[in-house]
Amino acid sequence: MSAYPVRRVAAMHDLSCFGRGSLTTILPVLSVLGVQVLPLPTTLLSTHTGGFEGFTFTDLTPELYKIADHWEKLGIRPDAIYTGFLSGATQCDFIEDFITRFGGADVLTLIDPVMGDDGELYSQSTAALVDRMRELCRRADIIVPNLTEACLLCDVPYPDTAAMSPTALAACISALLDRLTALGPRRVVITGIVTDRASGVSTAGVDRSPASLDPAPFFVNLPRIGGMYPGTGDLFAAVLVGKLLTGTRFSAAVTAASAFAKNFFIVSSS
Repeated sequence: MSAYPVRRVAAMHDLSCFGRGSLTTILPVLSVLGVQVLPLPTTLLSTHTGGFEGFTFTDLTPELYKIADHWEKLGIRPDAIYTGFLSGATQCDFIEDFITRFGGADVLTLIDPVMGDDGELYSQSTAALVDRMRELCRRADIIVPNLTEACLLCDVPYPDTAAMSPTALAACISALLDRLTALGPRRVVITGIVTDRASGVSTAGVDRSPASLDPAPFFVNLPRIGGMYPGTGDLFAAVLVGKLLTGTRFSAAVTAASAFAKNFFIVSSS
């Protein structure tokens, strides 16, 4: 037996047969970081949903319960639970059931509340999903919404952050972080904060857990890359999970995940 057992992450995301996102991104990234992924496909899609029409969409919720039942009989236990794209509001019931059965004080639970972007809900998202996702986030240790999803969870208007002064921007994001931690998760990251229409984007985070080393809001500022890159949030969160499981400080893990996502897409678009 190894003195350093491999950490396991139960990853509940869609499986897109074409496109770099969700499980097709998460599996290799976490594997490179030395983490074993236990995939739980929430939906099976012919392509990812960004930029494609007419894609197939198969809800796999019944299979998820069967997989969880089998794992429970085998005594399989993850070190982390990481959720992303869900088929709809009712699938949140499975996530809550899974956390009840497989979670615990020693299991990191990270929820990426995938619901929208650029101030709008995705086509498959509903108001019911927003309400259930808000409840589900109470079960998380960490949530990683983008700015749109943060506003949806807090039920506040989507702000034009690019037009704000640095002081106003910091106040706006700090208020969102406060409201999100009030939902239940002690650690929160907000991604995709546009700070300049031409060149700036930021990630913000805070850690309000006991003995936190990052109790005040912090920002990771990076140059903006033009274009649309589905799967960016999955890439970011996968690196974040992997870094946290290997003992990296929260703010350092957020910084590393932000930098990796930026560098990956610079290379991909070159």
